[in-house]
Amino acid sequence: MALSNPRMEAVAAAFSPQCDDVRVRPVAVQRDALTDLGLLLLRLVLGGVVLCHGIAKIAHGLEPVRHALEAHGMPAWLAYGALGGEVLGPVLLIAGFFGRVGAALIAINMVVAIALVHLAQVFSLNAEGGWAIELQAMLLFPAIALVLTGPGRWSVNTR
Repeated sequence: MALSNPRMEAVAAAFSPQCDDVRVRPVAVQRDALTDLGLLLLRLVLGGVVLCHGIAKIAHGLEPVRHALEAHGMPAWLAYGALGGEVLGPVLLIAGFFGRVGAALIAINMVVAIALVHLAQVFSLNAEGGWAIELQAMLLFPAIALVLTGPGRWSVNTR
C-alpha cells in the first residue's frame, strides 16, 4: 500500500497480516496476566455460587420453579431450564469450556428468575437499605460481563 505519509506507512505495516514481528500487535489484542487471573476468579466464583443453587434444585426438586412458572401461565416443563442455567451453565463457566455460552445460560436464568419471582422488588430497597434484588443483580451482571469478555486465556477454550 503506497501512502504519502511515512508514519501512516509504519502504522499500516505494523497492523498488516504479513507483519512478522510478533511484538507489534493492536492494543485490543494484548491481554496481561492479571486480566486473565481476574477473569478466572470471576468465572470460578460466579460458577461456584450459581452451581450451589443448581445442586439444591437437584437435591430438593424443581417444585418452586414449576409453581412460579404456572402462576405466570407458562408450562411447568420449562422448570428444567433452571437446571441448564444453574448446573450446565456454571459447569461450562468453571471449566472455561464455551464459557460465554455458560455465562449466557446463567444470565438468561437470572433474567427469568427476576421476571418470575422478583419483579416487584426491582425498584425496592431491603430492610438494610440495599437493593432488594442485589443478589440476583450480582449474579446477572457478572454473567453478562463474561459473555462480553469471554473466559480468558486460562480456560479450556477461549469461547
